[in-house]
Amino acid sequence: MFFRKIINELRIWANEKDRKPLILRGARQVGKTTAVEIFSKDFDQYIYLNLEKNEDAEIFNYGLPVEDLIQSIYLSKNMTPSQGKTLIFIDEIQNSPQAIAQLRYFYESAKKLHVIAAGSLLEVMIREAGPAFPVGRIQYMYLYPLSFEEFLAAAGEDQALKCYHKIPFPDFGFTRLLKLFHRYTLIGGMPEIVGKYIENKDIATIAPVYQGLLVAYLDDVSKYARNPTMAQVIRHAIESAPLEAGQRIKFQGFGNSNYKSREMGEALRMLERAMLIYLLYPSTVTQPPVRPALKKSPRLQFLDTGLINYFAGLQDYFFKMENLHLFYKGLLAEHIVGQELLALDMKTSRKLSFWVREKKQSNAEVDFIVPFKQHIIPVEVKSGKTGALRSLHQFMIRADHPFAVRLYAGSVEKTQTSTPDGKSYTLLNLPYFLAGKLYDYIDWLIED
Repeated sequence: MFFRKIINELRIWANEKDRKPLILRGARQVGKTTAVEIFSKDFDQYIYLNLEKNEDAEIFNYGLPVEDLIQSIYLSKNMTPSQGKTLIFIDEIQNSPQAIAQLRYFYESAKKLHVIAAGSLLEVMIREAGPAFPVGRIQYMYLYPLSFEEFLAAAGEDQALKCYHKIPFPDFGFTRLLKLFHRYTLIGGMPEIVGKYIENKDIATIAPVYQGLLVAYLDDVSKYARNPTMAQVIRHAIESAPLEAGQRIKFQGFGNSNYKSREMGEALRMLERAMLIYLLYPSTVTQPPVRPALKKSPRLQFLDTGLINYFAGLQDYFFKMENLHLFYKGLLAEHIVGQELLALDMKTSRKLSFWVREKKQSNAEVDFIVPFKQHIIPVEVKSGKTGALRSLHQFMIRADHPFAVRLYAGSVEKTQTSTPDGKSYTLLNLPYFLAGKLYDYIDWLIED
């Protein structure tokens, strides 16, 4: 059972005066149940309900008043109320629209109880619950695959973790951290896979786990399709998404198919609601707020880079590459950075964005743009210690600040550079593996 950073956020939630029932969002198998089980050690009493089980789900089917509902929960588990702190965890809540609707009553009439729910494809259930959904009476958190920081902790790399948290990062730790980051990029952050790899140190032994995850996702998402034809479209989208990840996509003909834009768009948005993929739309702005250009082609971010490596058959070749940007057309370096950046925000569902300027003879694209206080900071993922910064220059010409970030296979450096028209700005160069510390380093850059 790996300690996850979200547990600290759960502890903050638990101590809030006006605490609301919490829905923990995340794709299947990212560790939601395990995180809550670890968190439950903070409580005097823990009640676990799995709504995939009929005996647990039927508790919510009768529309009981909240006092009777709570008594029914205790009775079903042969437990009595505790004078101490009690945590109720309602797992797989997507199986019961009635349970979702009744969450509001815990907030209104049972504030002493700590209530957490989790499930997949909750947006589907939100629509089915309609006006009964407890808007304003619940709050959300979001859990993703293990971040690099969590991977280091799970692997027992305590000294590497100390280096990781030191700002600025010490040069003597660079080689070790880069090697570990490549290993993390290879296997990904799915908890079961990380656990088996740490136990056996053998890539071959975890191949069945990757395959099992794919089957589980196919079974889970397809059952929510509105008809058998749409189920086939969704299955195609799941099977094709790892091969299209990191690239800008068109809905029409996605994955070399004959599917039309409308049906494939529906399938991909279903996968996004299941948090298996993220459609990252570009923006053309350089000052806040970031406004995505929804008419432009999005870039596809998949759940986990390790899954991409497995489904694309890349793992056998991975160990031969020292620079992520030399591997798989450079897409993995950008993709793992995107995965790290997504995991930084556990309290909102705000998606990542990138910057474009699209003209007939002069296109420009910056890999990521990050809102930070009153600025939008451009972030480029580049090969090696050199490389053209043409797109970054174009962004900085239009920016209202002098700060930019490059993630690359080199050490921490701050350099002064200039755009072609002479505007000077500070470029913070960070090794790939510090993507998860990006906000701390931007703050360090601006304050310094």
